[in-house]
Amino acid sequence: MAEARDDPELFWVDPKLRGILPLNGFHVSRSLAQKIKKQNYTVRINTEFSAVLEGCADRDETWINQEIFDLYCQLHDQGHAHSLEIWQEDRLIGGVYGVVSGAAFFGESMFSRERNASKIALAYLVHRLRSTGFMLFDTQFITPHLASLGGLEIPRSHYHRLLAHALHHDANFLDPTYSEDVAAIAQRKTQTS
Repeated sequence: MAEARDDPELFWVDPKLRGILPLNGFHVSRSLAQKIKKQNYTVRINTEFSAVLEGCADRDETWINQEIFDLYCQLHDQGHAHSLEIWQEDRLIGGVYGVVSGAAFFGESMFSRERNASKIALAYLVHRLRSTGFMLFDTQFITPHLASLGGLEIPRSHYHRLLAHALHHDANFLDPTYSEDVAAIAQRKTQTS
């Protein structure tokens, strides 16, 4: 991370309490389920990765400086970082991006230009991760937004055990057999199967 957009220094973060979004504990509210079912948007993967980073950095305070931006674009070019994008017609209205290692997905940031676009993105992302073999969705920290969706804080030692386990398994974010299932994505109670 960087302290701010103009700060050239980078540092690693390993908080005492780590944020995760349990893949079998994602909470879909009634209103979010209705918005997902409405389908007045399109979901795309990796079509405008750098635009998603720009959307995430487009706020008064951001930890995404130019070096971070460039490094994540390099990770994307190497196939290690991915974006899930929410579009209305030809307009990018929200999205999320992260890095994959083994069966762990490290969610880095998300943004919305329309109400609930980032929540819709997370619902689709959780479904994709669950369906393609992921075991851990790391969010680094928990915000009220993530907590409302089922995000949890766990002790660093517990997180390290989950991470070690996930890194010894494989998952495929771009699995060609993956199929979006809007009914499952909008389901209010996450199935554990």
